[in-house]
Amino acid sequence: PFQLLEIIRKEDVVLRAILTTHHHWDHARGNEELAQLLPGLQVFGADERIGALTHKVTHGQELTFGAIRVRCLFTPCHTSGHMCYFMWEDDSPDAPALFSGDTLFVGGCGQFFEGTAEQMHTNLTQTLGTLPKDTKIFCGHECTVRNLKFALKVEPDNEMVKEKLAWAKQRDDDDLPTVPSTLQEEFLYNPFLRVTEEPVQRFTGRTEPVEVLRVLRSQRDNFKKPKERPNPQAMLAFDWGLFAPFLEKK
Repeated sequence: PFQLLEIIRKEDVVLRAILTTHHHWDHARGNEELAQLLPGLQVFGADERIGALTHKVTHGQELTFGAIRVRCLFTPCHTSGHMCYFMWEDDSPDAPALFSGDTLFVGGCGQFFEGTAEQMHTNLTQTLGTLPKDTKIFCGHECTVRNLKFALKVEPDNEMVKEKLAWAKQRDDDDLPTVPSTLQEEFLYNPFLRVTEEPVQRFTGRTEPVEVLRVLRSQRDNFKKPKERPNPQAMLAFDWGLFAPFLEKK
C-alpha cells in the first residue's frame, strides 16, 4: 500500500475508491491497510472474501467516478466471485479499458480454481469477447512470455504468436511492461480465444469449444517452466555466505 500512496502523492490525486477483481492476496492484500490510512475509502468487489469490502457489485452494474464510467462484468471461474471492470469516458478519443484481473491475460487466461471450463468459455466468448475490439486489456500479471511460449506450442505456425513472443521477450529484457494489449490482438494469438480454430483443435484433439478450452487449460497447467540459469550475483552471495543469517535453522 505504501508504494501506491507514494504514486498517489506524486500524481497529486486523492484515492476515493478501489475496484478489486477478486479476493486473492496478490490482488487485495493492501485493502485493509489502505482503508485504515484513508478513512471513508470505498472498496468495490463481488466477493465477501475481499478485504475491507464496502460496496458489493453485481454483473452489469455501472459506476461513475468523475468522467470515468465503469461497467462491472462478472466472470466466475478463477474464483467464484471474480469481477472484471470495463472503463470508458464518453466523448473521449481514448480506447476503453478492461481490467481483467486473473480472467484474461495477454496470451492466456486464468486457472480454473473455483469454476469450470464452461464458465471460462462464457467469460471469454460472451462477457469479454464481445467488448469493442480496440479495448485495452490490463490484466493482473505479467506472464506474457510464458503464455506465448505455450501459445507457440499450440500453434507453431502462427506468425502472430511468433511476432508477439519476440516482442514480449525484448520488452522483458528491457524491463518494460507487456501490458496492455488489445482485445483485437488477443484473438490473433491467444489460444484460449481461438478454440474454434483448426490448429488449436488439432492440438487438443477436440472440436467442441468447451472441451478444447478444458484441454488447453490442462495442458497449460502442466506446461513446464524452462530451466533458468542461476543469477551469477546470487551464486556469489551464497558462496560468500551472505544469505547465512536468513538460512539458519530455528
